[in-house]
Amino acid sequence: MADEITFLPLGAIIKSFKVAGVNIVQGFPTQALYESHNGPFFGETIGRVANRVSNAKLASLNGANSYSLNANDGPNTLHGGVKGWGKRIWEGPKPVGIREIPGVKDLKGGETVEFALRSEDGDEGFPGEVLAKVYYTSGKVNEGGKDVVVLGIEYEAELLSGAEETVINMTNHTYFNLTGGPSIEGTVVKLCTPSYLPVDNGGIPTGGPTTFPKVATNEEFTLGAQEPDIDDCFVVDASASPSSVPIDTRGLPLVALVDAHHPESKIHLQVLATEPAFQYYTGKYIDVPAVEGLPARAPRSGFCVEPSRFVNACNVDEWKNQMLLKKGEKYGCRIVYKAWKE
Repeated sequence: MADEITFLPLGAIIKSFKVAGVNIVQGFPTQALYESHNGPFFGETIGRVANRVSNAKLASLNGANSYSLNANDGPNTLHGGVKGWGKRIWEGPKPVGIREIPGVKDLKGGETVEFALRSEDGDEGFPGEVLAKVYYTSGKVNEGGKDVVVLGIEYEAELLSGAEETVINMTNHTYFNLTGGPSIEGTVVKLCTPSYLPVDNGGIPTGGPTTFPKVATNEEFTLGAQEPDIDDCFVVDASASPSSVPIDTRGLPLVALVDAHHPESKIHLQVLATEPAFQYYTGKYIDVPAVEGLPARAPRSGFCVEPSRFVNACNVDEWKNQMLLKKGEKYGCRIVYKAWKE
């Protein structure tokens, strides 16, 4: 595994990701500090269900049964509950050899590690025993004469017992900061889409995709000290049927979701995925005190790109198949981070 990228068994967390000697992700030096101070979910593998589940309830699964989940975000369940997968200890990292990253040509390196977690039937209220796996593949590519650091993330989950169906929506909650400083101010960003899911005051979608009103996200825009403040789920292709998304997206092509760079640091980031949507979050609620030589992390000290299924799809009939994992099937998706310095 490349020296530039490190992980932890807690949450299968991405602990560091260095580009030209600069760590571009927020984190802590020890696992103990993640346990005590990681309210923002720095670097965590999120599950069973990333983002919010309305009213902390699965309305209809396994023959119209409803399931009460642990609420941890007002009335809703956020990022898997009180102790989601990002707060659990995973088995790993286990080296599993050299692998390619589909969609990434001429990868040099390819060292891959596996993390695994058994999530018990009833974990945070979710039905069924699930085996989840994360595969991290790291390496470098040369693109246009630039040395690009690459991290491929592959998720897989299988329903083992305890139910005939459950719901899964995994992602990674890394916060990126390309500036080398305390704030993401000045970062230039472009998303692949102007379409997002409008939400109520609790962050639950109120309908299908519409055009994001704050800024033209599919054109380059610059992050200021406080604006634009974004914490929304963007839809990659608003014209596609939400019900057509397979439970395993790994066979779909990678799509570049977000391109970002900082003009002064000259560090660039591209996030790609096989997923139909992604949460883009500019870090408004980060509030981490100074610990063990690290400065305090304040609002807008990082931004997140969280590829995923539609928010609360498990409770929306037209979207539900995106998250519905049945016995004998496998959930899967892929995410790729590419970063380089000019």
